[in-house]
Amino acid sequence: MSFAPFDWIDAEAHRRAAAGLVRTLRPRGADPELLDLASNDYLGLTRHPEVTAAAAAAAQRWGAGATGSRLVTGSTALHAELERELAAFCGFEAALVLSSGYAANLAALTALSARGSLIVSDAGNHASIVDGCRLSRAETAVVPHADPDAVAKALGAHEGRALAVTDSVFSVDGDAAPLPALAEVCRSANAALLVDDAHGLGVLGDGGRGALAAAGLAGGDGVVATLTLSKSLGSQGGAVLGPARVIEHLVNTARTFIFDTGLAPAAAGGALGALGVLRREPGRAARAREVATSLYGKLVAAGLTAVRPDAAVVSVRAPSADAAVRWAADCRTAGMAVGCFRPPSVPDGISRLRLTARADLTEEEITTAVATIVATAPRQSDVPVS
Repeated sequence: MSFAPFDWIDAEAHRRAAAGLVRTLRPRGADPELLDLASNDYLGLTRHPEVTAAAAAAAQRWGAGATGSRLVTGSTALHAELERELAAFCGFEAALVLSSGYAANLAALTALSARGSLIVSDAGNHASIVDGCRLSRAETAVVPHADPDAVAKALGAHEGRALAVTDSVFSVDGDAAPLPALAEVCRSANAALLVDDAHGLGVLGDGGRGALAAAGLAGGDGVVATLTLSKSLGSQGGAVLGPARVIEHLVNTARTFIFDTGLAPAAAGGALGALGVLRREPGRAARAREVATSLYGKLVAAGLTAVRPDAAVVSVRAPSADAAVRWAADCRTAGMAVGCFRPPSVPDGISRLRLTARADLTEEEITTAVATIVATAPRQSDVPVS
């Protein structure tokens, strides 16, 4: 008697293929082969010699891995230094470093909520926030995108502990959350505000100190931030920043901190190296925003539909999922890597190219990028709108 418990996978694979939603891994080489507008290396620090040297030195001194969870053997003096530097740079009392930004969001959401409490989550939030809400066991109210009034209404209908959570800069379209208005709503409702600043750190605020610093909210009693070290800081890992008592609470209760192996020393060292470069060269943040504005303006002038960027992400609409995939592939053939977002990764169902505006792009590279995107763009009449 045959037993095939995974036959259902074949049916799922067929459905994905029929919908044009098959995803594949494409290993890249060690040396850049394409003009890169796909990665999240906003400040061009991943290959910066100071950053790579700091990562290598940390591995040489502390070893290739953290060797255990942070509460056992996985905390080093390097981790503690990184936490102090992150908190000081971003304007918070304390910080806690985790193995990824995803883990940081899960830690914050599950540790700062519980059964009977309420989480109010923006409809455009990242998948890690969505998963954190699910794991929290709290009641979750998903509200329309960037709508403080909807957040206020949801909070007003609940009695007891409450938390509002939002991306600072939304990863799909690159638009920024209305943080001052959200903070005021939370203050009025005696609710906490949790902001994922993954796409704001290094790009927004004075010298790249982040969206919360730009909004004057960093260090607030009711404000907690999460961030990733893998974007502007060119390394790997994540962190939660907030009042010291919040961080102490996470150390004692956050499962993705307690039961996960600590961040590798090389990643901690690389992030510290990147912070050093950013402190010395604060103009990198403004340059990333300048490149984004330039890309947007040139693409719109060429007749494409793009979303005005608030940080370093530029979203260009495609007429369908299939068209977006072909467009991205044609860009690659022409020598340029771009992001391709389509359902189910996008909650609005609209497919698009996602471009990242790196601070180290030259004017010549910007011109080349725009020319490539325009030359390979699908005609809107060729396919139905997603």
